[in-house]
Order: sequence, then structure tokens, then C-alpha cells
Amino acid sequence: MEAVKSVTAEIKARGQLTIPKKIREASHMEEGEIVSIIPVGDSIIVTPKRLELDEARRQFKKILKGSGLSLEELLKGLEEERETVYREKYGKKGR
Repeated sequence: MEAVKSVTAEIKARGQLTIPKKIREASHMEEGEIVSIIPVGDSIIVTPKRLELDEARRQFKKILKGSGLSLEELLKGLEEERETVYREKYGKKGR
């Protein structure tokens, strides 16, 4: 992907977000394509569903470094989130 400087976008009333054309073109995103939205600390990663594992790793490292969270804190938060989702879905404690 060619380097594109940071851009801003507004989240509309119904939660809709338009990914700017420069970003879509640089990421080779097309209309109707599915994206993944991954929460990490106070940030999110929005990426095409076809994300390669190495790119995901780079993005996580970048956000982890910028957030000030340790890997252990991130993993603990993920485990807590899994427990919450499990309880909501099945009504009892997981593993």
C-alpha cells in the first residue's frame, strides 16, 4: 500500500463512516467489500477482511506501543471480553 497521510472522517448519526477515497484506493478497497473493525485499547483498526497476518501483527504492535498497554494487559482485556461474550451467549462462566 502506498503511503497516505492521516485523514479525518466524520461518523454520521446512524454510525456510518465513509472511508476517504485516497485511503480506499491505496488499500484497494472496493464497494461492497467487507472490512474488519478491531478494537485495541482506545483505538481501532479498520482493515480489509483480506488482511494478511504480517500486516495485522504490524498494526497491533503499532497500536500497542502507542496505547501504553503492555502485551499482558491487552491479553487480559481480551480474556475478559471473551468471558463477557461467553456469559452473554450461554449464560454461565466459561473455562
